[in-house]
Amino acid sequence: MTRNIKGLILSSKSENQLTEKDYSIGRLLAVAKSRGIDIRVVKPEQFELVITRSDTKSILIDDKAESLPDFVIPRMGSETTYYAFSIIRQLQYLGTYVCNDSDAIYSVKDKLYMHQLLARSKLSSPKTMLAKFPISTEIVKREIGFPLVIKNVTGTQGSGIYLCDSADKFVDVMELVYSNNSKANIILQEFIKNSHGRDLRVFVVGGKVVGCMERASSTSFKANFSKGASVSAFELTPEIEWLSIEAAKLFNLDVAGIDLLFDKDEFKICEANSSPGFIGMEKVVGKTIAETIIDYILVKIGLNSEIS
Repeated sequence: MTRNIKGLILSSKSENQLTEKDYSIGRLLAVAKSRGIDIRVVKPEQFELVITRSDTKSILIDDKAESLPDFVIPRMGSETTYYAFSIIRQLQYLGTYVCNDSDAIYSVKDKLYMHQLLARSKLSSPKTMLAKFPISTEIVKREIGFPLVIKNVTGTQGSGIYLCDSADKFVDVMELVYSNNSKANIILQEFIKNSHGRDLRVFVVGGKVVGCMERASSTSFKANFSKGASVSAFELTPEIEWLSIEAAKLFNLDVAGIDLLFDKDEFKICEANSSPGFIGMEKVVGKTIAETIIDYILVKIGLNSEIS
């Protein structure tokens, strides 16, 4: 290496707070360090956001001026706060490469906005509706039907998702939700029967599919590995590859986890993730995902040739 390369991983936890559940961050750290990169984990709260024209070469972390990093990897996904978004945008404006950038993260953080973009692109996805309270059960039955899936507008790893199989239960659930939070933003989504308890996770890096696996649960309609679903390799077909790459491109995601639902003879895009975990994927394809991400970042910042 001809010069020191500096990187940051933006996380809701500090490095000494990481656990086995933070496998993906740990792998990215280990691989980057093995490449000779000076990298560490930083929380958004450690930054002081000072916006000025007089200094565009440094940032304040823990109240100390530091030179700009060559790259930043946000690993907060749908939990990205307003302050974290502001930090990410400022780093972008100062010329740091961010993998993924603030617009890309926001486009998939808001699930309704994500499906609006999908619908406009004509990529196949479940029919989706924004709930309001009070809500007409007849309209929901006519437009979405039962059973249906109730989701928080933001959520990750299968949290905030409920399968509702009848109009009576729907009324009860919605009353409960809005009695606890009258400003709750909830979306209603068509239930894809063929995908009950299973889906596909496709990992895309730099516009290329680097892993495809099936997730299956025998106890829940949700198939998240973090919730106990099993994972297995799944053959990558031209349709799966095309849908996943087009979805990542639509949301401008350099690194993406694309979730596909089985729908008879085709697939539907369930959602895209800007900070996908890859412990399950590396169980299927081997320990290659973190290496691929770090190598891609080095190419993006034009320094891959400097790594021996």
